[in-house]
This record gives sequence, C-alpha cells and structure tokens, in this order.
Amino acid sequence: MQNSTLQWVAAGIFTLALIHTLSTKTLEILARRHPRHAGALHLLGEVEVVFGFWAAVLILVMALMIGSDAAIEYVESRQYVEPLFVFVVMVIAASGPVLSAVDSLVSTLGRWSPLPNAVAQVWLALGAVPLLGSLITEPAAMTLAALMLRERIFFPGQDEWRKYAALGVLFVNVSIGGTLTSYAAPPVLMVAGTWGWDSAFMFWTFGWKAAIAVAVNASVVTLLLRHHTAPDSAEAPASPPVPGLIQLTHFAFLASVIVFSHHPVVFIGLFLFFLGFTQAYERHQTPLILKEGLLVGFFLAGLVVLGGMQQWWLRPIVTALGPEALFFGALGLTAITDNAALTYLGSLLPDLADASKVMLVAGAVAGGGLTVIANAPNPAGVSLLRRGFADESIGAFGLLAGAALPTIVAAAAFLLL
Repeated sequence: MQNSTLQWVAAGIFTLALIHTLSTKTLEILARRHPRHAGALHLLGEVEVVFGFWAAVLILVMALMIGSDAAIEYVESRQYVEPLFVFVVMVIAASGPVLSAVDSLVSTLGRWSPLPNAVAQVWLALGAVPLLGSLITEPAAMTLAALMLRERIFFPGQDEWRKYAALGVLFVNVSIGGTLTSYAAPPVLMVAGTWGWDSAFMFWTFGWKAAIAVAVNASVVTLLLRHHTAPDSAEAPASPPVPGLIQLTHFAFLASVIVFSHHPVVFIGLFLFFLGFTQAYERHQTPLILKEGLLVGFFLAGLVVLGGMQQWWLRPIVTALGPEALFFGALGLTAITDNAALTYLGSLLPDLADASKVMLVAGAVAGGGLTVIANAPNPAGVSLLRRGFADESIGAFGLLAGAALPTIVAAAAFLLL
C-alpha cells in the first residue's frame, strides 16, 4: 500500500470522516426539520455509524484505484480483535445481574458515605468505577459508569452544560483510570508486551498519578452537580432480587472474556455460551444492549480500517518530537485519531528513548476524553448516554469543552507529579 495517490485520498477520506463526526448533531437537527429524509439523516447522524460508513467509502475507492482483490486484501489484513472485544465485554458488563450487583455495592457505599446517597453514587461512578477499569478493562468500566449515571445526571431538564461537564470527566477518567495495570487500557495494551511494561511498572509510572487526577476530576464535577442529581424515587417498584449464583455466573463470564481478550475465537465462543445462559434464565435478565454494542463495534472497526492508512503522515510526527513535545503532540493527535493507534505507531519505532515512550503513552491517555474517537470505550459511553442530550446527539464541541479542564488536570498529574 505504498501508492502515494491512494495515501492522499485515504487521508482526505479520513478528514471527511472527522468533519462528519463534528456534524452529527447538525444532522440530527436537520432530520427533525426535514421529515421526508429523516431516516437517512438520522442514520448519518448516528456517531457510531460515521467511521464504518467512511471505511466503506475508502474500500470502494481502493477497489476502483488498485483493484478489488487488493482492497479486500487490505481489509482482511486489519486486526479487529479490539472491536470484537469491546462489543462482547460491553454487552456482558451491561447485563442485568452484573448491574444489579454493582448497583447494590454502590448503594451500600453511598449509604456509608457522609454525602447524600445520590451525590455519593455520582462520585463513585465518576471516580471509583473508572479506576476499577484497571481490573475489568476500560470498556466494561465505561459501560457500568454510563448506566449508573444515565438516570442520575443525563435526564431531561438537566442543563446541557452540566451534562457535558460530567461526560468530559467520565471520558477522561476512564481513559487514565485504566493505567494502573498493563492490560486494561487499549493504548497501554498496544505497547506493554513490546516494551516489557508489567502492571507494577504501570502503577508506579502512571497509575498513582492517574488515581489522583481521577479523584480531583470526580470531586470537582460532583461538587458542581451536588444540587442537580436525580434523587432516589421512593415510588419506584422494587426489582425482584437476582439470585447470587446467577450474578456469580455473569461475573465469571465477564472475567473469562477479559482473561482471553487476545483470543477472539475463545471469547466469542464464551459469548455464545453467555447468550445461551441468558435465554435459559430469562426471568432474571434485562434486555441485552446488543444493538448498542454492535454499533460501537462497527464504529471501532471502521476506525481500524481508516486508521491503517494514516501511518504515512502520523509516524514522521511521532519520530520527530522530543519527550515533552511528544507528550503534547500525542495529547493533541489523540483527539483526531484513536490513542491506541498512536501508541502502536510508537511501538514500531526501534530507537524510541525510554523517556519518549513514557511521554507518548501519558499524552495519549491524557487526551483520551477530548473526542468520541480519542479512546476506544468512548463510543460506548456515547451510545448509552446520547439520548439524555438535546436532539439525542452529543456535540463534538460540547464534549471538547467538557473534557478540557479534566484533561488539563490529567496532563498536570503526569507531568508534575
């Protein structure tokens, strides 16, 4: 794939995809104003569809330029483990028994807290759950936190700017909260094996700094939202308790999928068993978020296809920068490309200094909340929370504004501590 014309065309299509991402909220508004074409506009306004759509355009253009066989060969050469894993772990983590267990734990911790229960639960969702992502992976943490916050913060009548403030903190905290171990955050996973980074190294180099930043971000936005959280509904009917054995089985499926996250044949097989189990004990289940999970997987697969053709201009930038410049360069670049793709490029450079390696990863995870495409779990959060926003769409500039201050806190923690 050294055809320079094709590389420029692929970069152009990638740019169009970025512009499309910024325009999804406008498309949703147009869908309401033009009911005749509402279906097509609404489809194109789904942020999860954007990169899959433009990946299809790229494949078609490649087929016309270099032949269908070469285009198919390129598509089949991409690695789709991450999109598949995110889909599977998102569905299992959002299953009724898992959410029931987590909700019970959070409610108990909230009652022990000196804060009002609703406020304490918001802090736990924004602070504790992102750090839990270092154990259960970031996509699972994003799914759990988003579902916990959906009724607390992202409800009709809540000020939009407060929703964006909470969303920005959630995305940034999930991105940096997975750095306490070497397997939970996608950008870390891309380099840990190549550079010999184990979980002990991650904790002492990144993890404790990330934990401080997560706590600060969560505390600030919880203070901002303390009078604007939805209280517990005393009139809501109590759900029937889920048997402990059912909950344990769901957690066993979740743990098994995480353990075999690098082996798609295994975790897809486990997922099929999981689907069978949910059918066998349907009375203890809630509807699985299969549609949302598939859309997120489609988004990430499209990003894999489009991102694979951007190395020719990204790699020289990464190579040319010194450690501190690389930190800020990675922080900025991750807003327009997946941070895992960025760190993967770094892992291909044989002479990258140790200080540059640390700065590359720190910048990539610090900037992981700035846009929807910056970090793999972000589309999951968008899919679960966008209906709580005006026009059922999350604006790119609103997210950028909401994530700006939490990103500064994360960057300061990595650079100054």
